[in-house]
Amino acid sequence: MIRKVRKLLYRLENLFSIAVLSAMVFLPLLQILTRKIAGTSINGAADYFQHGTLWITFAGASLVSRRGRHLRFAAMIRLPARLDTYTRQFYTAVSIAITTVFVFSAGALVHVEMISPTFVAPFLPTWLALLPMPLFMASVTIHFFYRSRVSVQSNWAILFMALLFLTVAFVPEGARAGLLFPGMTILGLALLLGAPLFAIMGGAAFLLFFIEGVPVMAVPSEAYRMVASPNLPTIPLFTLAGCVLADGGASKRLVTLFRAIFGWIPGGIPIATVVVCAFFTTFTGASGVTILALGGLLFPILIKAKYSENFSLGLVTSSGSVGLLFPPALPIILYGVIAGVPITNMFLAGISPGLLLIAVLSLYAIFISRQQKIARIPFSWQEIGTAIKVAKWDLALPLLVLWGLFGGFATVVETAAMAAFYAIFMECVIHRNLGLTKELPKTMVKCALLVGGVMIILGFAFGFTSYLIDAQVPSSILAWIKGALSSKIGFLIALNFFLIAVGCIMDIFSAIVVIVPIMIPIAIAYGIDPVHLGIIFLLNMELGYLTPPVGLNLFLSAFRFNKPLGALYRPVLPFIALRIVVLALITYVPWITLWMF
Repeated sequence: MIRKVRKLLYRLENLFSIAVLSAMVFLPLLQILTRKIAGTSINGAADYFQHGTLWITFAGASLVSRRGRHLRFAAMIRLPARLDTYTRQFYTAVSIAITTVFVFSAGALVHVEMISPTFVAPFLPTWLALLPMPLFMASVTIHFFYRSRVSVQSNWAILFMALLFLTVAFVPEGARAGLLFPGMTILGLALLLGAPLFAIMGGAAFLLFFIEGVPVMAVPSEAYRMVASPNLPTIPLFTLAGCVLADGGASKRLVTLFRAIFGWIPGGIPIATVVVCAFFTTFTGASGVTILALGGLLFPILIKAKYSENFSLGLVTSSGSVGLLFPPALPIILYGVIAGVPITNMFLAGISPGLLLIAVLSLYAIFISRQQKIARIPFSWQEIGTAIKVAKWDLALPLLVLWGLFGGFATVVETAAMAAFYAIFMECVIHRNLGLTKELPKTMVKCALLVGGVMIILGFAFGFTSYLIDAQVPSSILAWIKGALSSKIGFLIALNFFLIAVGCIMDIFSAIVVIVPIMIPIAIAYGIDPVHLGIIFLLNMELGYLTPPVGLNLFLSAFRFNKPLGALYRPVLPFIALRIVVLALITYVPWITLWMF
């Protein structure tokens, strides 16, 4: 009986995610048509797809919990295997306590809105817009508990510890200050042992607000504030476009095309590798996805062309993150949202640095090709023509995005919806690699899972950063840095070292949410343009992904190619050096980034 109920709930989660994503694609398109035909906009349309972002975030978080795939620091404290059960019990209990507090505080928020109903859009009362938060977070809590089950004794141990942590709520206001050190110690230990990052950030926010005597409803209120950003829906929409392209076979078509175009020149196949990875990462928004999706295609091609294994491994591992600088890469969008910078400005700013990085990597590929005396592929107009004919629809997608962004007839969100619809139409109708009723729904659920894993961190981080701002933490840090670093150059050097270290231990989305709100006012005080700062930030994060011993892309590449982690350190060193050169140019020559403005 319990299994049947669980299956039904799983099906409802999937259907809800598919329905929300479908509405987020079609409503902006309908908005464009209505505006062009009738000269007016649909009343409340923007509010609906903005709230869709909130709903897909929490539905996706439940999907991620169901599969145990929340973003977390890889367990940084290695304990003996016999203690693994106790470790999981501990951080699961902490996570359950935090999500339980969120369920009740979000439920209280819904209750308040039900008492005095208001509407955020036509036919959408505020309480109904808020309702998915407590419902799906309750589902997350259940998934946490269910996935941690080892034995009946383990179940009781988890519940007991979770209830023990929840007794903090009964501490009188005068004694709450004493909770700071033990509370933060527990959260820090849980984080290092493997607790989801979003739960720890939420737990820190709850604890800090509770100690200050602020109602804990502030955390779900800040999570709901996500809908205040009109550009945030671009993240699930562009993610959907990337997932559809990945599942529809766009990677194979693009590899064939760029290999035919560049294969005849020295270093042509490595250049094609860099270009196709950049193209693919631009729409998936994740370098890890590119390594996993394209690695199996590109690595054998490089080896077959007689490139050394070290060079091939280093190239594929490092090329996964090149596309993060080009529109419409998701990190650029998220940075713009968090930093309050126009998205179109960020898109323009990333083009020149991205092209510079591709050029530097391509020159190195030519050097290696000549050094290793690699034979070139014969040039063939026929092969290029055939490849273009097959991939012409894929090539039209970035043109569609640029046309939407800079053509003046569509907003950023509407452009993202156009890209998602185009990708669906291309893969389901033109290429017919995805079925509308079978494969496409699975791809949409996968998209919801990716969005939920990233955006739930953003939702909980809003509460944490709100406390930091209220406590004037950025101002205190700024005062300290100004005393320690008197020059702009000194600050930029320190910033680069700091961000590379952050990139080694934190995924790019979490880093944007955690670091950027603190970093922006400090950088502005030193006279650094926020747009320029964003490109510096992204380049540093890319570099951190490759930096031994714990760069994220090193782990993904080791997993993809079944290599020991240490075997990747030497292959990536030349590519790290090349990126350092590009980073130095971009950091200390702002014109490269800002010349379009």
